[in-house]
Amino acid sequence: MKDRFGFDWSKIQGTHFWARPQLSRRLFFRHAASALGGYFLLPVRPMETVARAAGAPMGTAKNCIFILMSGAPSHVDTFDLKEGAWTPPAFNPTSYGNLRFPQALLPNLAAQIDSLAFVRSVRSWAAVHSLAQTWVQIGRNPVAATSKIAPHIGSVASLELRPGTQNKTLPTFLALNTGADGPEAGYLSPEHAPFFVTPNGNGLGNTAHPAGQARFDTRFNLLQTVDAEVRSSSALGAAAAEMSQFNLSARKLMYNPAVDRVFAFDAAERARYGNSGFGNACIAARNLLRANMGTRFIQISIGGWDHHSNIYQANAGLTTLSRTFDNGLGTLIADLENEGRLADTLIVAMGEFGRTVGPLNNQNGRDHYLQQAVLFAGAGIKGGRAIGATDGLGRGTTDPGWSRGRDVRAEDIEATIYSALGIDWTTVRRDDPLGRGFEYVPFSSQDLYGPVHELWG
Repeated sequence: MKDRFGFDWSKIQGTHFWARPQLSRRLFFRHAASALGGYFLLPVRPMETVARAAGAPMGTAKNCIFILMSGAPSHVDTFDLKEGAWTPPAFNPTSYGNLRFPQALLPNLAAQIDSLAFVRSVRSWAAVHSLAQTWVQIGRNPVAATSKIAPHIGSVASLELRPGTQNKTLPTFLALNTGADGPEAGYLSPEHAPFFVTPNGNGLGNTAHPAGQARFDTRFNLLQTVDAEVRSSSALGAAAAEMSQFNLSARKLMYNPAVDRVFAFDAAERARYGNSGFGNACIAARNLLRANMGTRFIQISIGGWDHHSNIYQANAGLTTLSRTFDNGLGTLIADLENEGRLADTLIVAMGEFGRTVGPLNNQNGRDHYLQQAVLFAGAGIKGGRAIGATDGLGRGTTDPGWSRGRDVRAEDIEATIYSALGIDWTTVRRDDPLGRGFEYVPFSSQDLYGPVHELWG
């Protein structure tokens, strides 16, 4: 079905689109960029969205944990369960009020269902992994001009939340189990870049010098003395000062027992969170919030959701990965709730798109699909319910469930995160190198995109 701009988005439902040699990925990107760009250049903008816009950020969250489910989980098997002959009985679909949920697939999350809200009217702009993964992390089209300087959502949070942080030992934005080839600080200063850590329970690695602390301190103090002369130079002072501050920040992480305690946990704790890399990251996220040492935005990545074949295979595929995800996130939510930290911590878990619906493909799997669903928890969100609804198979939105009356997009998720953190999503910065003005959320000055405030009831 063609959209209002004449682009047939249905052709990218599933992998058959990519199998057509006459339709290259370059052609797709050009059409997608043209469709989106044309929308923003229309002479008549949808100004009715301004009237429906919420007026101010919610400001209910001090922190955010953003979980990127790389590879794209099947929405109809997880956050927007659709039952049919294909549904394994072992999933044990269960009703929780008006919610149907795969209780046995995600038992720990099912136990926390009153804290969870699912936005089911979400639709990705693209069914290409790398493109869509970048899109959800920067909240804008990666092929647009401003995307070249666009910071990660967490980097914007770092910039905005930094003034309110008393203890700045740890960076404001930490990325756990996340490859260093994704979006970073964009045109913002390096202090707002993600600090990459892969927790293993043995403390923060690479924070000791082979020759020992005494020898390192001697060298570090000598460096500070030498750099003092450079910092006094008008030509090199700014760059040298930035590097000096970077070194001082790094020094705070070295030989620091408090920092090591954040990333140190025993075998029993690892087992409680599922004995996995994802579980370790969830423990570290909990400890970071406990420590209150400056970190406010945490991204955790868990890949492997690209189940084109054998999605329901026992002890493999979706079953195994869901168990890992459920053990980690379910235990994290329970711990934060018990410690009183869930109330001021926003949790968002999502992939880059969804997967094909109905019966499985000829490889007993599910292919790429634009419709998806997103999990929210914490920060005062009203749980035990869904925002929006899809048809009986999960193919498309039948009820958007929010004030703008349309599909929720990655840009709206970005605005929702900012709003929860008390950040004005309509902010336009005037310090960008392109001199065009950088909008936190694209075209936010006219409120084309905005937060899903219905999550708060």
